[in-house]
Amino acid sequence: MVQHIESVAQWVQQFADILQPERIQWVDGSAEEWETLTQQLVDDGTFIRLNPEKRPNSFLARTDPTDVARVEDRTFICSAREEDAGPTNNWREPGKMREELIEVFRGAMRGRTLYVIPFSMGPIGGDISQVGIQLTDSPYVVVSMHLMTRVDNDRVAEQIANGAEWVPAVHSVGYPLIDENGDARPDVPWPSNPTKYIVQFPETREIWSYGSGYGGNALLGKKCYALRIASAMGHDQGWLAEHMLLIRATSPAGRSYHITAAFPSACGKTNFAMMRPTLPGWKVETLGDDIVWMRPKADGRLYAINPENGFFGVAPGTGVTTNPNAIEALSENVIFTNVALTDDGDVWWEGLTPEVPEHLIDWRGRDWTPSSETPAAHPNSRFTVRADQAPSIAPDWDEPAGVPVDAVLFGGRRRTNTPLVVEARSWRDGVYIGATMASEQTAAAEGTVGQLRRDPFAMLPFCGYNMADYWGHWLEIGETLGEGAPHIFGVNWFRRAADGSFLWPGFGDNSRVIDWISKRLENEVTGESSLLGILPKHEEFELEGTEVSDEDWQALFALDPEAWLHETDDVERYFKIFGSRVPQPLRARLEELQAALEAEANR
Repeated sequence: MVQHIESVAQWVQQFADILQPERIQWVDGSAEEWETLTQQLVDDGTFIRLNPEKRPNSFLARTDPTDVARVEDRTFICSAREEDAGPTNNWREPGKMREELIEVFRGAMRGRTLYVIPFSMGPIGGDISQVGIQLTDSPYVVVSMHLMTRVDNDRVAEQIANGAEWVPAVHSVGYPLIDENGDARPDVPWPSNPTKYIVQFPETREIWSYGSGYGGNALLGKKCYALRIASAMGHDQGWLAEHMLLIRATSPAGRSYHITAAFPSACGKTNFAMMRPTLPGWKVETLGDDIVWMRPKADGRLYAINPENGFFGVAPGTGVTTNPNAIEALSENVIFTNVALTDDGDVWWEGLTPEVPEHLIDWRGRDWTPSSETPAAHPNSRFTVRADQAPSIAPDWDEPAGVPVDAVLFGGRRRTNTPLVVEARSWRDGVYIGATMASEQTAAAEGTVGQLRRDPFAMLPFCGYNMADYWGHWLEIGETLGEGAPHIFGVNWFRRAADGSFLWPGFGDNSRVIDWISKRLENEVTGESSLLGILPKHEEFELEGTEVSDEDWQALFALDPEAWLHETDDVERYFKIFGSRVPQPLRARLEELQAALEAEANR
């Protein structure tokens, strides 16, 4: 067992001395442990057990209203040198931050249990997988990690004993039950602390998180490990850790394609990952909905795994019409957070059903009716569920070797400018598309909803080192792969007409974009050359069965040189933030695009 490994035992004791818990519990990942902890959470008032006839073995949690999302302004990358963190990350000197954190963590678990969670990101023992150990005082985190990672004391111990690098991660909600004078205070259903730290040390692969019990702030295998730390590991070791979904799309002819896609949070990743195609004969299987690790292998291909074991999805907008596969996955064994409670003990959120219940208890625990001025569910409310409950899950979704990637998609939420789909002419041009991605802000992160922000590769909050160096790493991976590299495409499901309506139906009709992509991969269609890349010709694209008019089609691909010159001016300003570290090939692509647009505008 992992507690018998000397390096682990010493590390746990080191932090136990700082955190001063009442007791230590080594987590084993068993069904019995799940039953015990979920009942404890119900008894403590953190969980509401849902109606077992409606939603067996499922629970609702309500967070403190101040603890509902990622805290990007309190997220730090503590690299040895500030320039290695880059201008898009918050940096603090590692030694000073470590001293500060030790004082913050001192006594943080007095009166509580310190849980030790050994876990694997990816199938245990896979050549792309990695392991870690998280300390936490939150049983909510323990049961959520049961769903989101492979928690297994013995098998993770075996990996570490055989020499596997393991990432140490420590978390506390920052709400001790006994103060420094020995006086006790009562617990609360959702303990947290106004002071928050989400800290990554990329060189030493450490994660320290304090003050929040919510989502990726507390489930440290997710964004902290699987993206921030893993991206730094990938940079050092020649692989990629990406904020991407992963699917297998199989054509009517039986040819399968593995596609990854980077979309910012709340921009349709889960819906795309669990798509039910409307185009006859196509089948889409889910391999992952949020994070992908990719490694070049000896055959010259890029292989991908989903390092997670579950889905931590945004609830609002996920419904019986938009994502029936997700809804079926949520039939049992689910943790819901900050959604509404129905009168018959089930859950509801905006977009779940076309019908709105006449009465609910909202995410804050208050009575709610359709006339209420606030939403019933928090806009960033979540569901947590094992991936293998999705009816769309591929039978080999957790194959340790991974799958070879055929295409990479980049897409944000854009009302204008960006076409429905465009193929990059080269790996360099594809990296440029990813590096210059922009999206309208959503509720999944702090900031003004609707405001446009650059979000390269959908990694802005998640890259564990200098973003410009990250672009350079992608270019290097392309050189390593050569002709075996996946094709890269930009997509945009969200372009709007002048009246504000969506030009593209989206959801299952996105299979039509996959169909055209597959034809490009097979060289069955030529596409049409444009300043941005290769666009589909009207006659190459399957539109039968949609209401997309010829006018809509033209608008979906309209390219205004003046508007795009403004776009490239904005990119130029964005690149200046990174100074001389922007890779020269991306600067060259920007200059080429600007020159071509100026020539087009002056025609």
